[in-house]
Amino acid sequence: MPGRGSTLTRTWPDDEHHRALLTARRDDLLAERPGHGDDATERWVQEHGPFRSYERTVTAAGGSLVEETRFDLHVPSFGWLFVPLTRRRIVSAQRRDHSPWWAPSDHLDSRQVLVLGIIAALSMSSAFVNTLFTQTVNFAADDFAVGDWGVGVAGAVVRVGIVIALPAALLADRIGRRRVINVVAWAAPIVTALGAVAPNFPSLVATQTIGRPLGLALDFLVGVVAAEEVPRNSRAYAVSVLALASGLGAGVAVVSLPLADLADNAWRLLYVIALIWLVPAVDAMRRLPETTRFRRRHVIAPRLDRRRFAILGGIAFLANIFVAPASFFQNRYLEDVRGYSALVIATFTLVTATPAAVGLMVGGRVADAAGRRRLIAVALPLGTVLVAASFAVGGVAMWLAMTAGAVVGSIAFPAMSVYRTELFPTGNRSWAAALLTVLALLGGIGGLLAAGGLRDAGWSYGSIMGMLSLAQLGVLAIVATTLPETAHRSLEELNPLDRAVAEPSS
Repeated sequence: MPGRGSTLTRTWPDDEHHRALLTARRDDLLAERPGHGDDATERWVQEHGPFRSYERTVTAAGGSLVEETRFDLHVPSFGWLFVPLTRRRIVSAQRRDHSPWWAPSDHLDSRQVLVLGIIAALSMSSAFVNTLFTQTVNFAADDFAVGDWGVGVAGAVVRVGIVIALPAALLADRIGRRRVINVVAWAAPIVTALGAVAPNFPSLVATQTIGRPLGLALDFLVGVVAAEEVPRNSRAYAVSVLALASGLGAGVAVVSLPLADLADNAWRLLYVIALIWLVPAVDAMRRLPETTRFRRRHVIAPRLDRRRFAILGGIAFLANIFVAPASFFQNRYLEDVRGYSALVIATFTLVTATPAAVGLMVGGRVADAAGRRRLIAVALPLGTVLVAASFAVGGVAMWLAMTAGAVVGSIAFPAMSVYRTELFPTGNRSWAAALLTVLALLGGIGGLLAAGGLRDAGWSYGSIMGMLSLAQLGVLAIVATTLPETAHRSLEELNPLDRAVAEPSS
């Protein structure tokens, strides 16, 4: 019998259309199977799906059909978003033989929903930690009288700290994802918060050179967990959910930015806020299980597939030559060129970035349904052009260009990101993800140093971003010529080594 949860009742006309709709097996949010009913009542229960308990009955009464659905759905941290959508879908008159746009193509079970909710909250923590320095560096630099070149160097130094995250990846492949995640989920916000008491700019950079890589380690490890837990047709969707959560985490940093206007050193308050992310760390320690694939038999520390790594490494490196400086210098551009205050900068970021949530969800569904490569080939260049254009124009055109660029770019993001965990076996999946993150950061360092140097040499932001955007042509060339398609294929199919070990011949 269903446990605690919700009960939804709706009365429908007793006609042929509605009787066919209500007495058919649902195959949208879940897969139903017939339960034990009677002559007056048809009963359906969950065969496979996300609910901890579920029962639907249809009863004919007084010329009407009464549909009653009782369910218990638990989505950690994000029930406020998905439970209302689920309730609306359950009482909808829409066809019930396909999942809605906001849900995965596959039916997740309650364990997978639990895991996805927990790691999504950890993604918020990771994103806040990784965004905080970018959002506050301009204010800290003004407080400590540091110029554009110093800001660019600081951004590069913080990114070099990624080497700190590499041991976490190795350990995750040896002792399990859960144990390492629990450590970095605590360490990242604590170390980051030390920036609040930094006595000078180098000290601030030092704290973030440790804290930010811990956040990056958390980011790529939750990506590994998502890939290993969700079904084959929902991996890009899982990436989009994590990216959506990351956007919310980064949004906390952005919303807090007006605090920096309170005083010359008020930017320190934002680093204190980092401690709120100890809450999801506690939840993960209590409830996050080890992944099913890590618990299976698998080869420990297999050799890295060099060809696959070279393909994905090239994409990561080249893409971030543009992406990193476009993100890092945005606040500097808005303040120095457009004269925006911290409040207006925060408003700009929220207004232009919030619609990207729709792009993430659409991109995840399209990448799972239609494939990754074509989606990247279309969305990536268009998004790049729009973002670069936002640095060359002002007024309404700037706001529109950045908004459109964020939406289109977010459509490509799930398809690009899901590859870093799909093309490597369980025994080195975390290690490969970490090394790809290193290459992405190296590309970002190159872009940051180039942007900072050119800016001090008198180049405009528009010219700088236009030049750096040319690196995306290399990404498109790799995607078109060498990147394999991974949609609709299991991780074991993509990585035969895992299948051979998990299913040994007799």
